Order: sequence, then C-alpha cells, then structure tokens
Amino acid sequence: MKKPIIGISTRIVSPKNYEEKRDAISHDLVSILDKLGLNPILIPNNLLSTKNFLDQLNFSGFIISGGDNIGEFPQRDKTETIMLEYASKKNLPILGICRGMQIINDFFGGKTESNKLKNHVNTNHLLKIINEKFKIIFKNDSIDVNSYHNNVIQLKNLGEDLIPFAVYNDNSIEGYFHKSLSIYGVMWHPERTPTENSISLIKEIFNTSID
Repeated sequence: MKKPIIGISTRIVSPKNYEEKRDAISHDLVSILDKLGLNPILIPNNLLSTKNFLDQLNFSGFIISGGDNIGEFPQRDKTETIMLEYASKKNLPILGICRGMQIINDFFGGKTESNKLKNHVNTNHLLKIINEKFKIIFKNDSIDVNSYHNNVIQLKNLGEDLIPFAVYNDNSIEGYFHKSLSIYGVMWHPERTPTENSISLIKEIFNTSID
C-alpha cells in the first residue's frame, strides 16, 4: 500500500561563508509525518514552474511550514501561494504551521500584526478550544501548546471564511479552519512537541489512522 504523499514548503536559509541560498526544513516535521505513515516530499522554492512540479506527483495534502516572516523571502511567499491555489482548487487538505497559518490568513484577505508584548515567544501556554469538533479531537476544552511566534492574528483580522477553534487569553487566534475547504492553521508547532493532541490533529487533517 502506497503512503499518502504530503508536500511540505521549505524555508530559505543563507549559510555563513557560502554565497548560496538553500531550502531547509526541520527534521521534526519530516519525522512525525513518517511515523504517521505519511510520505513527506519537500517542495523547492526555485522551480521554474511550481505548478508543473505539483502536477507530476499525486499529492494527498500539504503542510505550509513555519520559520521567518512573510515578505522576507518573496520566492518562498510565491511558492506557498501557488501551493494554496493548487490545493484549494483540488480541495486537498492543508495545514499551516505558525508562519504557514499567517500566510493562509493573508491569502484569504486577513492581516497579521506584530505582537509588541512578546508574550508568545519561546514559551508554553494554555489555549481555549471554542469549537465542538475540536473539543472532540483534543478530548478537552483546553490544550497546552508551545509558542514561538512574534506575530498574532486578532479576530477582526481573520481572513474570509476562516473560523477560529483555539484562542489565547489575549484573544489572539491560535487555530482556525476554513468554512468549506480542508484548510487548517495553528500558531504552535505540533512537530516540536508531538503530544497526543498534536498527533490527533495531524491524523484528523490528513485522514490517517496509523499510531
């Protein structure tokens, strides 16, 4: 039985002492997908045609990964936008992680704000689950998650047809899903702390039953 193929967007890095750009991804993200019976395929940022690349492989879904700010690397922004357009047209599931959640929000007309308090950086905090479906997924009405982001999304800045399911006590949106498409976003990094909640979320989105 073939494993479902999940495309993962990559961040762009420029190593010191090397005059070159490289695409990179956390090993944690690849590992968690592999353990769940999913086949992770990295999507480069410098293809002549990202759409042609996507057409060549039978993708079952996508992850738009975290790291860096929107606008910092236009090549990456363009690649991830094409991924979003492609998946939306074919109604394939997408999970946006941290920055990925932010670019999905932008894609649907929302806005991200800089968080001046810096209370979401390198910490853990408790989120309130406000949607019944996700209370069932997490088996609770609150979850403890990691937090590494400088930017926040407020309800007034949420993109069209995006519905929040997790909020922090400053009323910022930490998780949402699309009203009609299989699109989800979370501000935390499920791959860094693969708790039962994180595993349950990924399994739900990509419809895998492997433990």
